[in-house]
Amino acid sequence: MWFVLGIIAIAATFLNLYLYAIGKEYKLAMAMGLSFTALTVVADYTMVSDWVKAEDWSALLDVVPMMATALWVLTLLSILINTTPILLEMKNKK
Repeated sequence: MWFVLGIIAIAATFLNLYLYAIGKEYKLAMAMGLSFTALTVVADYTMVSDWVKAEDWSALLDVVPMMATALWVLTLLSILINTTPILLEMKNKK
């Protein structure tokens, strides 16, 4: 599930940038990109929770350290990329 939500988040982010580039209303796409990013993180956390309930310690040891770093980096990138149009609009108004 996290993979599907992640793909949707990436698509919404590109839609956000595309709509901004052609001068259309982009804020709904921005909200979708950020929302699906949050849903991706929650789905990933749920997967880890299921591993804990199943006491699958090897899965936790193998995946979680790298996954935590990747989630931080990708979430921060999503926030930065999705808010770029607003920052550019603010800059252009000055």
